[in-house]
Amino acid sequence: MVVDRRASTWSHARFSDLGDYLVPGDCLVLNDTRVIPARLIGRRLTGGRAEALLLRPLPGGSWEALCRPASRLRPGTVIDFDAEGRGRLTGEVTARGPEGICHLRLAHQGPLEAVLDAVGHVPLPPYIQRADVPVDRERYQTVYARNPGAVAAPTAGLHFTEEMLTSLASHGIVVARLTLHVGLGTFRPVAVERIEDHVMHAEDFVLPEEAAEAVNAAKARGNRAVAVGTTCARVLETCAQPDGLVVPQSGSTRLFITPGYEFRCVDCLLTNFHLPRSTLLMLVFAMTGVELGQRAYAEAVARRYRFYSYGDAMLIM
Repeated sequence: MVVDRRASTWSHARFSDLGDYLVPGDCLVLNDTRVIPARLIGRRLTGGRAEALLLRPLPGGSWEALCRPASRLRPGTVIDFDAEGRGRLTGEVTARGPEGICHLRLAHQGPLEAVLDAVGHVPLPPYIQRADVPVDRERYQTVYARNPGAVAAPTAGLHFTEEMLTSLASHGIVVARLTLHVGLGTFRPVAVERIEDHVMHAEDFVLPEEAAEAVNAAKARGNRAVAVGTTCARVLETCAQPDGLVVPQSGSTRLFITPGYEFRCVDCLLTNFHLPRSTLLMLVFAMTGVELGQRAYAEAVARRYRFYSYGDAMLIM
């Protein structure tokens, strides 16, 4: 679906038609994060199953993690995450917060990335009701995924192929890459009645100098910054100055974009279709306006567009 904000209309197209809606000099911004096997299944040394979803690294070798059963994972609890019993990865709970969030101090035999590859599981979305299989390690990635650290794929990018990106570049579309490691903040639903009471979890990002220069050059010549996914939109808006230009930087963001937000940098957004009460849908409605967004979504439902991570796409212009 292609939504025209100025005309308050929409049209229907195939994703392969994307180049028809871009012009030479537009800057297509991609999130090159790579999903890691962050779902860990183990047993407490005192007995009983336990799970952890690694969210983000903390100073000193610990990780913020979503753990269960949270009520039984008190500080000092040690979990062995190696199903083969070889002790390649253990975690000690050092702190416990609300909503199942824990701090885990990990101990591992060898580099952590290699150990996670050996004992971890791909954190597939919960509506995919099956165990992960080896092919998921590549299927649940964008073709341009480079930097490991995400616990969910930036799914707007799953539509792209290498051939399509090459074709767009050959037609003068500038491609820039940033990194936001998708974490709990992106997919946790809004459970409060007032959206201003919702607390976004921090997600780590890097906007490299090369990407910032590409975005700023496009803006300077009158072209558009096209964010591929809500994750790219959040990074660009986090780094944007009042004049719409962005400053290269790294850090973490808790930016929560809701209707009424004035976008400073992002001109167009390519995104999937999102569920009610999600921060993602609120960002979409911030860009379309609530009334146009609701009408477009009603059309998407009537036309049987596919929602969720492996669903269809919407280009908001």
